[in-house]
Amino acid sequence: MASKGGRWTVIQRRMDGTVNFYRPWDQYRAGFGSAAGEYWLGLQNIYHLTLRRRYQLLVDMEDFSGKKVFARYSFFSIDPESSGYRLHVSGFTDGGAGDSLSYFNRQKFSTLDRDQDSWKKGHCARQYLGGFWYNACHWSNPNGIYQWGADNTLFAVGVEWSKWKGYNYSLKAISMKIRPLH
Repeated sequence: MASKGGRWTVIQRRMDGTVNFYRPWDQYRAGFGSAAGEYWLGLQNIYHLTLRRRYQLLVDMEDFSGKKVFARYSFFSIDPESSGYRLHVSGFTDGGAGDSLSYFNRQKFSTLDRDQDSWKKGHCARQYLGGFWYNACHWSNPNGIYQWGADNTLFAVGVEWSKWKGYNYSLKAISMKIRPLH
């Protein structure tokens, strides 16, 4: 991916709702979708990429009126499966989106069939219909249900970045990309 300085590896992309992201652990572990379309690289692949080098993360977003923003993080990695693919993210730079990801720092990954979030009263992946590094529960839900813009039918289940559009606006597009630092 050649945007914003090049050398980016796309680890997640939502753009049209053609792929269902409400999936079990094994599929998030291995990856799914198509690199040309909606896509999840796979937790095991992301772990191996970030194991021996320092990586930064770029999250690009677009709403249904064509406005584009981003959030950049100077450090991104995940731990091995034995540690729940725990997320490490820091060094936020605002590109208009606000910081809806630092809340998940040090959280394990959760899916509909593996509850590893910090919410004591429930299961975030099931409640918000996605798979992610949920805390108790989320400030963003990039792997939620693809909706078309504003929708308050079900609270916070869409493809959301709350610090930009709130909890009842599902984004048109979001992608997460990583690249090595130097």
